[in-house]
Amino acid sequence: MEKRMKTVLFLPFLQIPSGHHQTANALIDGIRQIDPSIKCEVIDILSFSYGKIEKIISHIYLKWIHLFPRSYNSIYINSVYNNREKNKRYRLYEWLFMSFMMNLINANKPDLIVCTHAFPAYMLNHLKKRNTIQIPVINVYTDYFIHRFWGLERTDYHFVPSYQMKVYLTHRGISDRNIFITGIPIHSKIKKQLQLPKYKQRPVSSVLISGGNLGVGGIEELLVNLSDVNSPQPIQFFVLCGKNKKLYEKLKGLQNHFMIPYPYISCRKKMNNLYDQIDAILTKPGGVTISESLFKRKPIFIYDALPGQEEINLKYLKEAGLVFHLIKGNICEQILSILQDKDEINRYQLQVANFHSQIYSKEPSEIITNILMD
Repeated sequence: MEKRMKTVLFLPFLQIPSGHHQTANALIDGIRQIDPSIKCEVIDILSFSYGKIEKIISHIYLKWIHLFPRSYNSIYINSVYNNREKNKRYRLYEWLFMSFMMNLINANKPDLIVCTHAFPAYMLNHLKKRNTIQIPVINVYTDYFIHRFWGLERTDYHFVPSYQMKVYLTHRGISDRNIFITGIPIHSKIKKQLQLPKYKQRPVSSVLISGGNLGVGGIEELLVNLSDVNSPQPIQFFVLCGKNKKLYEKLKGLQNHFMIPYPYISCRKKMNNLYDQIDAILTKPGGVTISESLFKRKPIFIYDALPGQEEINLKYLKEAGLVFHLIKGNICEQILSILQDKDEINRYQLQVANFHSQIYSKEPSEIITNILMD
């Protein structure tokens, strides 16, 4: 009898280019390298359930963050972050999506489900509580905290970015053996810097700017600030514009030799080479970019944080000593003062080394493959 192909179902949420999708794609690539016979499917439950409505909701979501950041932050904090230890039922979501989730599972018949977003994790946790499904489920967290929308109690495995998150889960009653500290998973072609880097001072520092992909946040204000700089000790800026074509064309039009824009880079090998060229990264505290920078051991400067998730990420990252939070003003001076301070950079690298020392040695995709085969 022919052996049935194993299937892993990946569940991010919405179709906007977010960390949930990047993480799912990175894990899939890693699994396929280990065992190409494993079938991996990526499905957004909202598109599966309600079709084109997903695009409308994604558009409204981004506009809301951009136009009314304080109201978004307030609702986010009150609905999912405050009182995280208390279980809460989201009955409206259950009514809208639970039957579709069952249809999705029945249609794909997965052997394993990986959630990179809280929304499907909540639904699956509820189904497992009711003993409706017995399929193993893995939560892969793409922020540096866990809010109460995540389904926890009946989820089989948890991939967490940090030791502090493992402690949080054990306090919530999750077994230690079901929690893996993986960092936020990154693509295998982003090669990890395993050794503590030696300090090098360069006459011209190279800094990568990230965070303009979705067209929200303070990147435009930042770039206006930087485009007027004519420092005797300049910084060469490389700007990742992602799919924000308007930003890319605007920067190209400036013809500033110290600010080089890049359109969307789909090739992870090319992205890896770019990481290797730079001395530091200037970004927002989004999970995947921060994770890539940490694994590359590049000093991370934060210029802005979106309300909600990013502001909470920033709080953790600052407390852990993993980022430098810049204040508004002369950004170049602040960056140079740190990059040219050998002691400051060495202290930072020791903090990053401590962070890495707590991470499980096996790659997340390898852990998933082992779970699937067992």
